[in-house]
Parts: sequence; C-alpha cells; structure tokens
Amino acid sequence: MSARSWGLLFLLSLLWGSSFFFYKVLVAVLPPVTVVLGRVGIAAIALNLLLLARGERLPRHRWKGFLISGVLNNVLSFVLICWGETRITSGMASILNAITPMFVVVIGHYVTHDEKMSWPKIGGIALGVLGTVILVGPQALDGASAVLGEVAVIVASVFYGMGSLYSRHFRDLSPLTAATGQLTAATMILLPLSLVIDRPWTLPMPDGHIWAALLAIALVNTAAAYLVFFRLLAGAAVTHVSLVTFLIPPIALLLGAMVLGEAITLQAVSGMAVIALGLAALDGRLLKWKRG
Repeated sequence: MSARSWGLLFLLSLLWGSSFFFYKVLVAVLPPVTVVLGRVGIAAIALNLLLLARGERLPRHRWKGFLISGVLNNVLSFVLICWGETRITSGMASILNAITPMFVVVIGHYVTHDEKMSWPKIGGIALGVLGTVILVGPQALDGASAVLGEVAVIVASVFYGMGSLYSRHFRDLSPLTAATGQLTAATMILLPLSLVIDRPWTLPMPDGHIWAALLAIALVNTAAAYLVFFRLLAGAAVTHVSLVTFLIPPIALLLGAMVLGEAITLQAVSGMAVIALGLAALDGRLLKWKRG
C-alpha cells in the first residue's frame, strides 16, 4: 500500500478502536440490537443529511447491494460483537475480531480473481488460528457464557471478512454514497428487529453519558469511519484493508484497562503477538525485506 493508504489505515484503526469500549458501556444499559440500531441509525441520518446537502441521491439500482453489504458488515457483525461483549471484555472482543484478515484471505481466494491465496498467506492463517487458540485458551473452561461470547465475536469476524470483500462492488461509488447506502439499508433491517426483539419503548430512559456514548459510536466510530473505509478500499486490496483489525486491539485494550478497569493479561498479549506475526506474514513485507 502507499503511504497515504497506510495513513488512512491508522486513522481507521483509531476510529474503530474505541467502538469496543463504547459497546461495553452501552450494553450495560441497553440490549444489543437496540444499541446497534442507535449506532447505525444515527450514523445513517447524519450521512443522508450530508448527502442531501451536497445535492446527491442514493442510486436506486444499487439497493440490493446496499442491503447485502449492510447485513454482512453491520447487522450480523455488529449485533454479534455487541452481544458478545455482554459476556467478554471489550479488549478480548477486539483481539478476537483481529482474525478477520484470515477469513478475508480464505474467502477471497474463492470469490475473487485478484486476491488469491499464497504460502505467506497460508502461514499467516496458521499463526492467526494459533493466536486465537492462545487467546481463548484455558478460560474456555470457565463457563459457557464466556465461550458463547467468544464464538459470537469469531463468527462476526467471518461476516466482516465476507462484508469487506463484498464492499469491492462499491468502488465505482464515492465513499459518501457507499457508506450512506450501506448504513441506511442496515437501519431499515435493524429497526423492525429492535421493535420486535427489544421493545425499546419498555426500556428506561438512558442518562446523559449513555446518550453521549451512543452519539460518539454513531458519528465517530461509524459515520466518519466508513467514509475512511470506503476511501481506503478504493486504493488498496481488501486483504490489506482488513489489517486494520490488528491495529485496533491495543486501542481497545488500553481503553478497557484505563476506563473500565479490565485486566490486560499475559495470555491476551501473547495471543495478540502471535496474531501480529500472522498478519505480518499476510502482508508479506517482512518476508520480502528479509529476502532483500
């Protein structure tokens, strides 16, 4: 990737990194589907207003694609991660989500013509799986609740990988149009789900810090982040874009430790280090540098 792409990648990691922290704050008060609806819905409103201010409209013939992308990237992925954080720490959720590039490599090999599997990528997948085993490790025996939370985040990573690859279909659209269409479609699906599953009108009114967290995760971690994501995707391979999930865990771990009092264990650091080796192998730069 170019220096500009790497800069966008680091910016995206900062924008997405704190979302795991905000999820942990929000799920303590609100049910997962409603949290995700608030996140995606507020972001969709903001981006639609921006699109309207620019005198643009969403292309009607792209709604099928927007719906598929919204389901993969937002509905399934976001709800699974949010639900998972009712059972595991925000730091653990961010680390498990870091295996997304592994799924991007495997799925991309079969559904694309220009992101095929290679030996460095296979090595990266193996290291990523090993890192995940280290992360999940002994605490998997502590109770079914934690295990289910970890599985939920891992499954979300699969959908993230599928969604990232599908987002290639929007490279001919502007980042604003692609982000607005995807988030609007996701909101249309999440609204009836929230009404049926959570019945939000029966919930107590959240206080100020909950509303602040919801606005932050919607406007910063979602609306702004997806503008950066689609701009980055326009000039980089999906495999490289997915490397952002490796940069996110340190941010989530530090926020969880400083604000929520979550522990950073040696096991978590060890697992993240092995995953880091796997992602480095996927990128291939270290191997090329060593050969050089």
